[in-house]
Amino acid sequence: MARSPLNLDEFLPYRLSLASNAVSQVIARAYEEHFGLKVNEWRVITVLAENDELTQQEIVGRTKMDKVTVSRAAQVLERRRLLRRVTNTDDGRSLRLSLTAEGQKLYARVVPAVLELEAEVLKGLGEQEIAELKDVLRRLEAAAERVLTRR
Repeated sequence: MARSPLNLDEFLPYRLSLASNAVSQVIARAYEEHFGLKVNEWRVITVLAENDELTQQEIVGRTKMDKVTVSRAAQVLERRRLLRRVTNTDDGRSLRLSLTAEGQKLYARVVPAVLELEAEVLKGLGEQEIAELKDVLRRLEAAAERVLTRR
C-alpha cells in the first residue's frame, strides 16, 4: 500500500482541531460542573453580555454556531430565566435576545473562573507568544472566511 503524502500529525486543520477540543474540554467541564452550562449556552450568554441585545441570526454570525444550536441554547437559557426572547420590532419573524438580571449575575460569576482556567492553559507561554498566537488565529480565521466567500 502506498503511503499517503499527508502526515496527519502535521496537518494544520487537524492540529487546530485537537488544540481547540482539548482547551474546550477543560473550559466545558468547568461550565458544566460549577454553573450547569453547556458550551453553546455559555457562548450565547457571553455574546449577549458583550452586545446587550441581538437577534438569533446575529448570534449565529458572531459565534459561527448554526441556527438550530443557537435556538436550542436560547430555549434552555430562557427556561432557566437567564435570557429573554422578544419579537423583533424590525422584523416580526425574528426574535431579539437579551440577558435577564439573573443571566447577567451568572455571567459575572463565570467570567473570573474561565479567565483563571485560560491563564492555567496558557501557563508556560510568554505574553508575546500569547499575543502572537491570538494574532495568528485571527489571521487564519480571516483567511478561511475569504476562502469560504470565494466558493
